[in-house]
Amino acid sequence: MKRNPVVPYAIIALIGILAVIVISFVGLNQRDDIQKAEEGGGEKTEEAQEGASDDPQAIFEGNCASCHGADLSGGAGPDLTQVGSRLSAEEIQDVIINGRGSMPAGMATADEAKILADWLAEKK
Repeated sequence: MKRNPVVPYAIIALIGILAVIVISFVGLNQRDDIQKAEEGGGEKTEEAQEGASDDPQAIFEGNCASCHGADLSGGAGPDLTQVGSRLSAEEIQDVIINGRGSMPAGMATADEAKILADWLAEKK
């Protein structure tokens, strides 16, 4: 019995088409989530905001550590271990709120930025 050499390719093509369809639907759901977050629907819960808003270490870990490193030593972002010797608390707060260089603006709320800036200004 001779096998048709086209069948394996047809199966692979069918699997590929199904994968593209599934990935497209997943992407649409992610797009909706991103739009909701941009419109304010995906904000943190009030409890989560309260818990993190008075602990500068928690704010840093949630918003900054991915770029500046958990130990402030840098990574994708600059080293912050001695940032207080270079910038005042007000300057640090301005950078957190308005961004600078490759750092995007709005990484924390105004209250969180103040708490973070005061904490980072002590790093000398």
